Amino acid sequence: MNLGSYLPGDSLVHRAPAGVKLVLLAVGLLALGVFRSPWTVTVAAVLTLAAGIATGLGARVLWAQIRPVLLVSAVVGAFQVWLSGPVQAAVVVGWLLVAVLAAGLVTVTTPLPRLLDAVVTAAGPLRRVGVDPERVALLLALAVRSVPVVAGLARDVQEARIARGEGRSVRAFAVPLVIRTVRYADRLGEALAARGVDDD
Repeated sequence: MNLGSYLPGDSLVHRAPAGVKLVLLAVGLLALGVFRSPWTVTVAAVLTLAAGIATGLGARVLWAQIRPVLLVSAVVGAFQVWLSGPVQAAVVVGWLLVAVLAAGLVTVTTPLPRLLDAVVTAAGPLRRVGVDPERVALLLALAVRSVPVVAGLARDVQEARIARGEGRSVRAFAVPLVIRTVRYADRLGEALAARGVDDD
């Protein structure tokens, strides 16, 4: 699985500084959230796909970035159709998929240490207000590492659900996935506490 994992390459996207990619991601998503419309989502989708193609990693890698959120997107889209109509549903789902794909492109084209260094540098001025940049970077690292883990759990739950003949049961998928995810979070928290990460 390529989700959230760095894949080496020599493209312009790979060579771009981690800080630049993070700034572009943050500014782009903020602008897309403020000026959310069919036009802006379409433009953002085209630009994101162009960046994905420019990485040279292939369609399979791009697909792997958004595949885990397709079920959530379908549920959100259906709810938005009922609540606000098909146009608004397309905008919301499009925004979600663009955001996930853009974030995925950053992680697959940037080694994690470079991402963390960029976060520590950017958060440096926040030390004055009591924010620990290293702890912020640690949270980012945990989030990035957890994405493929949770996706793997979802795959295992789906396979088990199909083996039991409950392939269409949402409950048979959601309940075990939540339980396994909480257990993973508990084990991760215990491991961090054992290493004194939560010490002041």
